[in-house]
Amino acid sequence: MTATLSPKATSSSPVSGKARAGGRSRRKWTFLGFMAPAFIGFAIFFGYPLIATVYYSFTRYDLINPPEWIGFDNYVRMFTSEPLVGKAAYNTLWLVIVLTVVRVVFALGVASVISRLKRGIGLIRTLCYLPALAPPAAATLAFVFLFNPEFGPVNRFLRLVGVDGGLWFNDPAMSKPALTLLVMWGSGELMIIILAALLDVPQEQYEAAELDGCGPVRRFWHITLPSISPVLLFGIVNSIIFALQFFTQAIVAGSVASGAADVAGNTRYIGAPQNSTLTYPVWLYVQGFRYFNMGYAAAMAVLLFIVSFAFTAILVRQIRKASTAEEG
Repeated sequence: MTATLSPKATSSSPVSGKARAGGRSRRKWTFLGFMAPAFIGFAIFFGYPLIATVYYSFTRYDLINPPEWIGFDNYVRMFTSEPLVGKAAYNTLWLVIVLTVVRVVFALGVASVISRLKRGIGLIRTLCYLPALAPPAAATLAFVFLFNPEFGPVNRFLRLVGVDGGLWFNDPAMSKPALTLLVMWGSGELMIIILAALLDVPQEQYEAAELDGCGPVRRFWHITLPSISPVLLFGIVNSIIFALQFFTQAIVAGSVASGAADVAGNTRYIGAPQNSTLTYPVWLYVQGFRYFNMGYAAAMAVLLFIVSFAFTAILVRQIRKASTAEEG
C-alpha cells in the first residue's frame, strides 16, 4: 500500500513552516520597502523640524551666532514680560471660537440648501466652490477694496438703503468680523465635503421619519446630524486648526488697510488697526523674521503646537463620549 500524508501532517511539516515564515518575511520587507519613502519624508519634513524647534525653544538664537542654551527663559518671557503675546492670543482665541462656529454653520447651511435643489445643482455647487480657489492674499486684497469705508462697493450700496456701513478693516471693533466674512466667503471646500455627506444619507430614513410624523427640524436633528457627525467633527477640527494658524489674511488686511503697500518693510503696520488683526502666528512671524529672535519664536511655535493638539484631543474625546452615550 502506498502511504499518503494527510493535509494536517503536510501543513505541519518543518519545510512548510519555513516556507510560510519566509513568505511572511518577504511580505514584511516588501511592505517596508513601499512605505520607506513615506517614513523618510515624515522623518525629514516633520520629525526633524519638530525636534529642532523644541531644542531651539530653549536657546537664544539669531540665525548668525551659535544657539546659546538659556533653559525656560523664552517661555517665562512669553508669560510674564511680553504684552503683545496676550493681545495676539486673545485675537486668535476670538477667531477660534467665532470663526469655527460661523464657518461650519455657514458651510452646513449652504450645503443643505444645495442638496435640496432639483435643477442646476452642478452650476451652483461650482459657483459656491470657486471662492475657495482664490489665493488668500488676492482674496484679502479684494475684500479690503470691497469693504473700503469711502469708495468700497459694499458701503456705497449700504448708503443707498440708508445704512451706515462703518469702517470695516479700519475699525478695531469690526476688523475681526470682516475677516470672518472673508473666511465664510472662501469656505467652499468645507461646503463640498459636507454636501457629499448630506447626499450620502439614506433617503429611506427620511421617508420613514416623515411617515411617523417627524417634521423637518426633527428629521434634521435626529437623522441628518447623527449621519454626518464624523464629517462635522472633521470640519470643526479643521476650522480650529485653521483659526490657530490664521496668518496670511490677517497680515495682508492689517497692512493694506493701514495704507502700507510693502508688507515686508513696514513692521509698524502689522496688526493694524490697533493690533486688532495681530494674531498669534503673525506675532510669531514678527519675532522670528523681523527681530530674528528665533529661539523665542520657536518657543511660541511649540506652545501653538501643544494648544492645537490639546484642542483637537479634547474635542475628539468629548464627541466620542457623546456618541457612546447616544448608542448606549
